[in-house]
Amino acid sequence: MFDPELEAFKNIDLRVYAASHGYAIDAHESWRGTAVMRHTAGDKIIIKRDSDGHYVYFSVHDDSDHGTIIDFTKRRIGASLGAVRKELRPWVGSVSSAIPAYPPLPKVAKDRLRVYREFARMQDAPKHPYLERERCIPSSLLCSERFLGKIKIDDRGNAVFPHFDAEGLTGYELKNRNFTGFASGGVKALWISNTKKDDDCMVFCESAIDALSYAVLFPDDHTSYASIGGKPNGVQPELIRAAAARMRASSEITAAMDADSGGQQLVEVVRKAVAMSGRADLHFKIHEPEGFKDWNDELKARPQQVISRRPEEPSVA
Repeated sequence: MFDPELEAFKNIDLRVYAASHGYAIDAHESWRGTAVMRHTAGDKIIIKRDSDGHYVYFSVHDDSDHGTIIDFTKRRIGASLGAVRKELRPWVGSVSSAIPAYPPLPKVAKDRLRVYREFARMQDAPKHPYLERERCIPSSLLCSERFLGKIKIDDRGNAVFPHFDAEGLTGYELKNRNFTGFASGGVKALWISNTKKDDDCMVFCESAIDALSYAVLFPDDHTSYASIGGKPNGVQPELIRAAAARMRASSEITAAMDADSGGQQLVEVVRKAVAMSGRADLHFKIHEPEGFKDWNDELKARPQQVISRRPEEPSVA
């Protein structure tokens, strides 16, 4: 039965209410559409807004601890529904001045809680045995400002590369010895490195490992990197277009795909997406590995060699 008061409770900003119970935002781990909050006692919760505007949460450490602010309150103060009503009534339409205000949390149209929950349990990977030993990617790159927080490791030792769209996390690439996968229930979007205001180049690769390999082979402080994660789906061209459109004036967009027919098809996807940005000032270029199938093959063939410049004159579309 519909209860107007309970519905009103679900619209209370759960981040603010959680802060009153000792939780604080973890800015490093939060992303658009999702707030990660930690308690000094060790609890870690993920908060988002469903498409109906209700705030929902789940605890990373306890699968049974999830739901709306009503469930959060029951678990935290051990109260009956009647006591929960008394607790939350003062919060409807008002916020204590002692509690920090937060920017609006956008609604998420698709329920991605399973993906969020699994990803939230993963750790940053400034060092990664598989990437370093088998892919020849140095830890100095993994822990660099450009890639910090963009590479995770799960409990199976997989290298994890999160994909995001405008609403937030959508899924993640998984890589390990003889294994390539994607998050169960997730959807491919784009994996993108950290970006800087003075970036004037973005390189699109077929996989995140290829992007990391490219960054080793052709280091440049003004270049950001992105991965499509293989064959594109219907939403990725728009994400590529949007990423290109955000670049500063006269930037370069490089399609650095595998040297095969599949790579050529991906080059065309990027080319068309850049054209759709409406940015005549952008410079589109193609750079293909010579004598190797992909950039990681090239890196593994000469792991000690680092080219300290951009590639010379990659082919222009």
